[in-house]
Amino acid sequence: MEVIRSSHHSAFPMEDISRVGEARRHAVTLAMRAGFDEVKTGQLAIVVTELGTNLIRHAQRGTLLLAVREQAGEVEAISIDHGPGMADIARSMGDGFSTGGSLGAGLGTVRRMARDFDLHSSVPGGTVIVARLAREAGPKAAGALEVGAVSVPKTGELVCGDAWAAAMADPSATLAVVDGLGHGFDAAEASAAAIDVFAAEAARDVTQMLEKMHLRLRSTRGAAVTLLRADASTSRLRSCGAGNVSVRVVSGAYDRSMLMQHGTAGLQMRRPEPIEQDWPQHAMIIVHSDGIGTRWAPEVVLPVLGRDPTLAAALLFRDHSRGRDDATVAVLRRRM
Repeated sequence: MEVIRSSHHSAFPMEDISRVGEARRHAVTLAMRAGFDEVKTGQLAIVVTELGTNLIRHAQRGTLLLAVREQAGEVEAISIDHGPGMADIARSMGDGFSTGGSLGAGLGTVRRMARDFDLHSSVPGGTVIVARLAREAGPKAAGALEVGAVSVPKTGELVCGDAWAAAMADPSATLAVVDGLGHGFDAAEASAAAIDVFAAEAARDVTQMLEKMHLRLRSTRGAAVTLLRADASTSRLRSCGAGNVSVRVVSGAYDRSMLMQHGTAGLQMRRPEPIEQDWPQHAMIIVHSDGIGTRWAPEVVLPVLGRDPTLAAALLFRDHSRGRDDATVAVLRRRM
C-alpha cells in the first residue's frame, strides 16, 4: 500500500513580471527538497518561467500554483487563468510559440520537460495547465486508480489548515480530506494529526479510522474529516465523516452527493455511521473542504473526466474557491 500525503500549493498571482522571478526561485527551493539534480532543476526553472510569463502576457487573473511531494521526488506546477482561453491549442503547443520576454521555449518544450503534462482550455473561460517534473527518469508506475488534488492556504497564511492523503492499494484506494478548524498553524496542527492517524491506520475500515482520529485530535482544536474507500473491482464506495467536507460523485450521466454527519473530530462527534453507494464506471469522486463552494455544476468538470484528476481539482479551485479560507479539492478516478 502506497500512502500519498498532501503538500499544500503556494499561490503566485501573476500581477507583474517580478512575480515570475519569485515563483522561479520558490520552484528551485522545492527542487532541492525533491532531490532534483542540476539539470532537472534547470528544467523546472524553464517550465515555471514559461508558464508564469504566459500568464502575464496572455491571461486574465492568472495564478501559478507550486507544490512538492518529497516522498515521490516530484514538483508540480499548475497554471490557472480566467481567460481568454486558447483558440488554437495545437498552435499554442508548438515549440517556440511563446510570449515576448520569456525564454522562448514554448508550451511544447514544457510538455517535453514534464513527466506528466495535461491542459484544458475553453474560450472565453480560460486555461488550466498541469505539469509535473520528477527526480527519477521514466514514467511513474500506473495503477488502476489515480488521485490528484489542489490545496491552497488562505491568502496571507504561511501554512494550510486543510490536508489530504490517499492510500493506494489496487484495485482500491482510501482518501482522506481534513479541514482543521479555522486557519493558520493551529488548524494545520489538527489536520496534520489526523493525517498521521490515516497514514498509520489506512488499512482499517473508515469508521474505525475516524474514531481513532477523534481520540487523537482531542488535544487539538479539532477538524472536519471525510474518509472514503473506493473499490474499482466492486464499483462500490464506503464513506464516513464529521463536519462539512463534501463528497460528490460525478459523470456525464450521474451526479450524487454523499452527506456526512454533523460534528467535529476531536471535539464532539457521534458514533460514525458509514454511507455506501455505487461507483459508476466513468465517474470521478470529488472531495473538498468548505473553502470551495458547494453549488457548482457538474459541467465544470465533465470536459476533463478522463484526464489528469488534478485538472478537475484546479478547475473547481479556480471557479469556486470562496477566497476567504483554506481550500482543498481531491479527485479520485479510475485510470482510463
